[in-house]
Amino acid sequence: MNKPFQFKQFTVSQDQCAMKIGTDGVLLGAWASINQHPFSILDIGAGTGVLSLMLAQRSHAEVIEAIEIDAQAYEQCVDNFEHSPWNDRLFCYHASLQEFVQEIEDTYDLIVCNPPFYTEDFKTQNKQRDLARFEDAMPFEHLIYAVSKLLSENGIFSLILPFSEEQQFIALSSEIGLFPKRITRIKGTPLATIKRSLMEFSFQKTEVSTSDLVIETARHQHTQDYMQLTKDFYLKM
Repeated sequence: MNKPFQFKQFTVSQDQCAMKIGTDGVLLGAWASINQHPFSILDIGAGTGVLSLMLAQRSHAEVIEAIEIDAQAYEQCVDNFEHSPWNDRLFCYHASLQEFVQEIEDTYDLIVCNPPFYTEDFKTQNKQRDLARFEDAMPFEHLIYAVSKLLSENGIFSLILPFSEEQQFIALSSEIGLFPKRITRIKGTPLATIKRSLMEFSFQKTEVSTSDLVIETARHQHTQDYMQLTKDFYLKM
């Protein structure tokens, strides 16, 4: 599990990170819209840095910055950035989101976040530790407030959440003037229940574009849609 993850154009070491490379992060990195040609990108809670690396590969953004609060993950992210083909465009801050919002006056054209605190596989056997970690890590209100301060006027905010959190997140975002623009709901297989929501927000209220994405038709049989989305990254696509 701890060996480096090899993508087509870069490698990600992950032995120091609690959050390993997973389908959620790769989906978001491939799905997040760069149609507006962002000059600056921010990755909140970067972990290994995989989202920033994917967006560096996909876009011509000149500024790609990441923030990571965990010391070991931060070191690993910096290392992954330094060993990538885009190390001149990538920078990671070791800070909490609250610290970052208070200190940074810049805004970003694209903000991405794969919140680590709600994934089922992040749970341990220690319920107390889980509760503390999940509630203190980055409550939705903190994340939405930070994004409202850090996003440029015409910027895009993209994230992935469990489907069960979708409506609550939309309601909280709308209160602060961030509105859904595009939503793709993810199923593991055609007959499975919806598991994740890829969501895009902006300050402009528009009609929401919705779609569905199925990952597999059977075990290890990926759908055309999924392969089309991730083919620039996975070695075997």
